[in-house]
Amino acid sequence: MNAKDALTKLNQIDGFIGAALVDSESGMLLGQEGGGTINLEVAAAGNTEVVRAKRKAMNSLNLKDGIEDMLITLGRQYHLIRPLRSRGTIFFYLALDRSRANLAMARLTLADVEKDLQV
Repeated sequence: MNAKDALTKLNQIDGFIGAALVDSESGMLLGQEGGGTINLEVAAAGNTEVVRAKRKAMNSLNLKDGIEDMLITLGRQYHLIRPLRSRGTIFFYLALDRSRANLAMARLTLADVEKDLQV
């Protein structure tokens, strides 16, 4: 599955607001879908810093593991970040409406999409 198809599939998740595929080395968007009131370019740059900070902390702690996903829970939204296993410098960013989303199903769908993505 290509990036466009992957992002379109994420759009089918209940509570979908927006999704992006992001290069964490540059903070640049490689693809986006939806967004609503969220500026996905700004979100991509900001979440790049989140991913970098977590990796730096993991290095400082000498943790020899990879990030599967990261969850940021806001009052009205869930934000999921999932680096690609095949290319760890690229990650998915997914924003969901918390009142309509099923977090477990969203995480499973995101994992499936990530697994099937051809980069």
